[in-house]
Amino acid sequence: MMKKKTVLMGMVMFGMAFSTMAQTKTPVGSLGQNDPKAKVVLDNVSKKFKSLKSVIANFILKVEGANNSVTDSKKGSVYVKGPKYKVIMGEQEIISDNKTSWTYAKDVNEVTINNVDQSNTSMTPAKIFTNFYDKDFLYRLTGESTEKGKVLQNIELTPTDKSKTFFKVLVDVDKKNSTLARMKVFEKNGNKYTYEISSFQPNGAVSDDLFTFDAKKYPGVEVVDLR
Repeated sequence: MMKKKTVLMGMVMFGMAFSTMAQTKTPVGSLGQNDPKAKVVLDNVSKKFKSLKSVIANFILKVEGANNSVTDSKKGSVYVKGPKYKVIMGEQEIISDNKTSWTYAKDVNEVTINNVDQSNTSMTPAKIFTNFYDKDFLYRLTGESTEKGKVLQNIELTPTDKSKTFFKVLVDVDKKNSTLARMKVFEKNGNKYTYEISSFQPNGAVSDDLFTFDAKKYPGVEVVDLR
């Protein structure tokens, strides 16, 4: 049970849906060319995020089975300040101050502690908002759509590493604000994971204390230190 919950929370961290990038990749040139129009859109998202001191976002994670039926739907929040982040979804939390990461399960009152992987291959919420796409995906602009009065730019990404468990990612970008609105990951086994941003607050008040786990505030917490 704990393993299953940890995997789910890892996927909520946006970049974790892509898993760590493989050391060996197929050269992009042998697979095709990237769409310059899509690159402009993605670069604008990256530029916008890098200009912000912090981000507070609420999201909905929808998990669909191979038969297109909704098998799970959860709400969550993510706080990002530079490389630091905190993800909250239900009774699960993932916290990182860029040196140490804590994964807390409220239902069993257990926290697992790890050192942060400082390699360029690790993905975090901050990276998914920036330039995760440039080296590991082919991308193209497929068009625009309008939802709830917002114009969304639709981009399709395919991983250059064909050994990935997923084969396609659809990204919708708010054209007016250059922010991510939705991301849908298609796995080879037929499962689909949709992350929809329900609210996005730039430069919100975020204290550095938010990015550490104080065990004293959780009486009786079981600590699993894997450092």
